[in-house]
Amino acid sequence: MAKFNVFLLILFLTTGINIRLSAQIVCGADQPEKYLPLLQKKRVGLVVNHTSLTGNTHLVDFLKSEKINIKKIFAPEHGFRGEASAGEEIKGGIDKRTGIQVVSLYGKNKKPTGKNLKDLDIVIFDIQDVGCRFYTYISTLHLVIEACAENNIPLLILDRPNPNGDYVAGPVLKPGFVSFVGMDPIPIVHGCTVGELALMINGENWTAAKTKCKIEIIPVLNYTHFTKYEPPVPPSPNLPNYRSIRLYPSICFFEATKVSLGRGTEFPFQVLGGLDSTLGNFRFTPVDIPGVAIDPVNEGQVCYGVDLRILREIPEFTLSYFLDFYWRYKYESDFIDRENWFNLLAGTDVLLAKIRGGNSEPDILKVFKPELETYKTMRRKYLLYPDFE
Repeated sequence: MAKFNVFLLILFLTTGINIRLSAQIVCGADQPEKYLPLLQKKRVGLVVNHTSLTGNTHLVDFLKSEKINIKKIFAPEHGFRGEASAGEEIKGGIDKRTGIQVVSLYGKNKKPTGKNLKDLDIVIFDIQDVGCRFYTYISTLHLVIEACAENNIPLLILDRPNPNGDYVAGPVLKPGFVSFVGMDPIPIVHGCTVGELALMINGENWTAAKTKCKIEIIPVLNYTHFTKYEPPVPPSPNLPNYRSIRLYPSICFFEATKVSLGRGTEFPFQVLGGLDSTLGNFRFTPVDIPGVAIDPVNEGQVCYGVDLRILREIPEFTLSYFLDFYWRYKYESDFIDRENWFNLLAGTDVLLAKIRGGNSEPDILKVFKPELETYKTMRRKYLLYPDFE
């Protein structure tokens, strides 16, 4: 075996074959030597959830072991421990494991108040994102940047890779369609890490703050925008694996329809099905799953459709799944039941208008190409890592 390995090495060296070895990715949180000195004798606030790990240890537990003075934990959608369903109101209180005050940023109040921040010297943001505009962790980021700027509190971001960071796609959000599933004029697939997006939000003055936020970033080591990255921890209950994360940009529009995308099953965001038996041969039945899916679409009813788990390759952002189902329904009202929600997810009402007009996917995407190119040019100013272009 040793002789065979030596032979392979000689073969590669003599034939000029280019061997590219990928160094191990090191997230910001896994570089404590860079951020612990910044936290000494500081009163610290943390915007974190279950993905905020350094090694196998939660960032909160690690910082406590290092005698860092953690005053508050700010909890985004799904909660500090990641145990809440999508859309479920997060309640504040005291974290039972640490005794630290938890302030909810997903409920009646989605932005830290001046009162929340008055006893803090610095805020840390460390959450795994999935690179889609309508994934609400980046809406929380926007509001945290705004609050920190307004209260002159520096923000430290421990950056993490973007599992959908290898491309940019979809319509750019338009004024009039701002919501918690879309706060900034970026495309559906924005192609930024949280750190890069924070620089963009701050640099383009997209918050309501009159001054810029003082942002410092601990970048990811050995990461590029063409590096495949599978988060070691599911970023939220209904994105349990890499497949669901990669499909998420393309099938999230089904959230505005009567078609289930697998919430309430063991394979959310990996299947599509409605109540009409002609929609496909694959069958599944959504059920209520506490902490994962509450009252899922078509709960307790057999859904017929397609199983996207059989895909050998997951496509980049595509409208093909949505268009296929759209044209299978005789009446649009039997399919889309929340038009406003669809437009908020899309960030525009042009997309639905083009779909209703019978346009093909290439013709629809062509409409959004100019604004996408403008975004790409602007995006380059804020990149921290080698890009795919």
